[in-house]
Amino acid sequence: MDWGRAKSVLIVAFLLLNLVLGYQLWSNIREGRDASTDVNDLRPETQALMKEKGIKLDTSIPSETPELKDLTFRAKTKLGGGERRELQTPVDSKAVFNEKELLASLGGVIPDLNKYAFGENLDSEFVFYRTVEGRPMFDVKLELFYSNLKITAYKQDVIEVLPSEKSTAQAVLPATKALATLIEKQLHDGAVIKEIKLGYHGQIFNSDVQVSAPTWRVLLEDGGQFYMNAISGEVVTE
Repeated sequence: MDWGRAKSVLIVAFLLLNLVLGYQLWSNIREGRDASTDVNDLRPETQALMKEKGIKLDTSIPSETPELKDLTFRAKTKLGGGERRELQTPVDSKAVFNEKELLASLGGVIPDLNKYAFGENLDSEFVFYRTVEGRPMFDVKLELFYSNLKITAYKQDVIEVLPSEKSTAQAVLPATKALATLIEKQLHDGAVIKEIKLGYHGQIFNSDVQVSAPTWRVLLEDGGQFYMNAISGEVVTE
């Protein structure tokens, strides 16, 4: 085994992890949204079920309950089926965590880059989500592919948000209620919850015009994810 190369790979991985954690901390502070830091806001019976099933909460529970309505949008590219585009000049991956630097480096290359916000770091790619009033659209992504600390290519879903005159804003269900439902009916024994986030999600149809509903997304440490309609309480696992 090439121990020198293995050591270099580990160093790069730790640097990226530190950058991601630092960015997420900064993002949470910037949002300034109140959140509980434990399970005490859940009903006692839900807490007891968590203990029985060995379910752990490794994140905060958002306390926000804003009034939101469905989004209507036109997909200019096929969602999830865009073409991977190689960058003529690779960009330092650290730019992902500095909005001004990212826009300066790629704003002239990637359309509407300022409308996307960092979501998560997957294997060899950074995932951004299209946002509306600061909230992510989980079905509309920008993927930045990187290697050796350099962003080398991207793939993007491009949309146009349309007026939603027929949709009425309603207060969303509390995250505690959404989480309780998942714990009681959906989550497997030993599940570790790593993120709870409010955004938009919808079933994708074979049409240019799509509708996305206010949605709580719950991510698990093992990669599992659940979406709950934040108005109706309906749960989908796709």
